[in-house]
Amino acid sequence: MTEDTFASFSPSSSWASDGASGRTLSDELSAESSAPVKHSSRRRPRHGKKRSSDRPKSDALPGEPVVEAWADAPRTLSREEINLLPIRAYGGEICLIRTEEEQERALNLLWKEKVLGFDTETRPVFTRGKSGNPALLQLGGENCVFLFQLNRVPFGEALVDLLADPHIVKAGVAVRDDLRALARLHAFTPGGAVDLAHLAKARGVQAQGLRSLAATLLGFRISKSAQCSNWEKEELTPRQLLYAATDAWVGRELYLRLA
Repeated sequence: MTEDTFASFSPSSSWASDGASGRTLSDELSAESSAPVKHSSRRRPRHGKKRSSDRPKSDALPGEPVVEAWADAPRTLSREEINLLPIRAYGGEICLIRTEEEQERALNLLWKEKVLGFDTETRPVFTRGKSGNPALLQLGGENCVFLFQLNRVPFGEALVDLLADPHIVKAGVAVRDDLRALARLHAFTPGGAVDLAHLAKARGVQAQGLRSLAATLLGFRISKSAQCSNWEKEELTPRQLLYAATDAWVGRELYLRLA
């Protein structure tokens, strides 16, 4: 548990249930892991952040660690192989930040971290050429994942100072796009940002997306079922909170594996 009081949750407790059906998130994830993979014919939405990690740029972000290729780098798993892996989600504490007072307490804890998993979530936009602003910022520490609901707490100097600090690693996939989107809310120069796709490529790992990297390097798959949900809602669902926390947690775990 963190030493301060937040709107904090544990995925194993009663909050993690779907009130309409009475099914827990564990039930949902188990059902998803056994269900056949469905490929929708519906046009994919354009998100506020483009998943450029599928085509990673060769230029590393400032401050990214320089690593050597592994002699025995694991091969990238196929989609079929990934779907056979056990599905996992974050099992630690989730702290939802919705007020400036909660933000201040969260930042006091986050400044003590050396490595943070980093991600953002944006409401999907189905209109070509348009994109939204980040609605949620996820920062995953050693003992807790903090979710900043940006339509409730402003993205201002306090958060900018943390994201600009070069001494605290912020690791994720497609972080360049996430940071550019955040800079539309408040201009800043990022520091300590690490794109896991770049790091994996330097190690000789061909997998690039978060799901593929988790499968290849951590041995499990993660659910992406909540990715296209409405992240601008006043009250996020338990499924959304767990999805968002899992992405930040996996980002941190992958950095510790790759760095």
